[in-house]
Amino acid sequence: MSAPPAADEARVVRGGPPSVLPDVRVPARGGRWRLTRIYRTSAVVLTVLLVAAAAHCAAALVQNHHAREALVGHFVPATLQQMRISGALDRQERALHDYVLTGETRFRDEYRAAIADETTSAARARRLLTGVAGGRAVIADLDQVTERSARWRANFADPVAAEPGGRALAPAAEAGARDLSAATRASLGALRDALIRAHGRAAAELRERATITHWAIGSSLALVALVAVALALLIRRTVLAPVAGLSDRVRAVAHGEFAHPLDVRGPAEIVELAAIVDAMRRRILDEWRVSSEARVLLDQQTAELRRSNAELEQFAYVASHDLQEPLRKVASFCQMIERRYGDQLDERGRQYIEFAVDGAKRMQALINDLLGFSRVGRSSGPETEVELDAAADRALDNLSTLREETGAEVVVDDLPTVMGDRTQLVQLFQNLIGNAIKFRGDQPPRIRVTARRDGDVWEFACRDNGIGIEPHHADRVFLIFQRLHPRDEYDGTGIGLALCKKIVEYHGGRIWLQAAGDEDDPGTTILWTIPAIQEKDDD
Repeated sequence: MSAPPAADEARVVRGGPPSVLPDVRVPARGGRWRLTRIYRTSAVVLTVLLVAAAAHCAAALVQNHHAREALVGHFVPATLQQMRISGALDRQERALHDYVLTGETRFRDEYRAAIADETTSAARARRLLTGVAGGRAVIADLDQVTERSARWRANFADPVAAEPGGRALAPAAEAGARDLSAATRASLGALRDALIRAHGRAAAELRERATITHWAIGSSLALVALVAVALALLIRRTVLAPVAGLSDRVRAVAHGEFAHPLDVRGPAEIVELAAIVDAMRRRILDEWRVSSEARVLLDQQTAELRRSNAELEQFAYVASHDLQEPLRKVASFCQMIERRYGDQLDERGRQYIEFAVDGAKRMQALINDLLGFSRVGRSSGPETEVELDAAADRALDNLSTLREETGAEVVVDDLPTVMGDRTQLVQLFQNLIGNAIKFRGDQPPRIRVTARRDGDVWEFACRDNGIGIEPHHADRVFLIFQRLHPRDEYDGTGIGLALCKKIVEYHGGRIWLQAAGDEDDPGTTILWTIPAIQEKDDD
């Protein structure tokens, strides 16, 4: 893929939104081999070579195993059995000689045990030599040894052992026994020589097979090394070098050279990848420009929000000082007029003064509630551990007069300790319990505050036996200035539950209204959550 001229590249200004470069065409695939084709062909060739090398090594190892098995597993044990046969023949002659001299039966028993050992060793040697190259000639010598040994026993040893011992042998019998024994020894020597020759041939075969095996393994390892080198060169030429070139160009773009072309040479996949990355680069530049414009707009809106918050704080200061002072004057002067000129005013005039005083007091209460609502989350102190039992007791003390006037019974279960603002949590309990007392029915208020652990949060509930709230007003009651009853029935500013919601949300929880019960005992249940204090591990 050829690089576009530098003059055609769009200029990039550091710190500002760059212009989008023209689209890059993906090159055609016909002129280059794809990586799949390259590696598939290479894999076939390498597999054939490796399989041939493995088969050659396997054949050499199998032949070496057979040669070793013939030597170690057959001829060596057969030689051991030949030595045992020779020892058994010696024990037979020695035991028979002692029996003839002493007549003790234990020597006869030793003679018979030596016969059994000879028979067992001969059978084992015959089994080891059967089916082995060169074993048939050795078996013939073994048969000759066993045949001559049996003839010596039949013609001399067994008759002597059958008669009582302790008597001298006849010279003729003793001479015949020596001839038979000498023939047996000669056959045993021939067997030993045959085993030595067979052992030598097997050892030579094993050495030859070991040499062939070493050469096969060495050539296979050399082939594997050559294959590894060829594979490394192939990977370097087809993958590493093109990817390294692409990486250098991408790194240059990442360092700010956005006009740097991403042209690389290599297999079709690498070229296509370079084209796709280049197209991605252009798209990122476009999105960067859009995000830069959005960031500028966001900075402007943030500055406007800061200015609005500063004006709101200034308004709160004015409302807490400058607005309340005229209201206090209006209320106090109206009361002074009523006290000084009350006897001169008729009933309607005194009623007008009462309206003015009541309006001023309600306006003052509304301003105080608005101030309290606006301060939540802004002017509070740092969070500390707050014992909610103490906070609820403080709220009940603040409501003591109202409780005594209404005969309200408030039960507060054991409450946990949470992280938060003590003043705001006292205000939360005071508003909820005060609302439950205010919106009471015909019976004396009965209020209960409970808490239970629900995973990582504490769930609280404030239940009463008041007039209740319709389910379709469940969301409306938590909005500011929303009243469900006329002011002449229940006083208030309509901010209490909205303030409770803001306090709960500031502490990371949520508040909601539970559906009312039956018609005979509707009541109201308000639930809210506050995160529990996370226990820290000792580690």
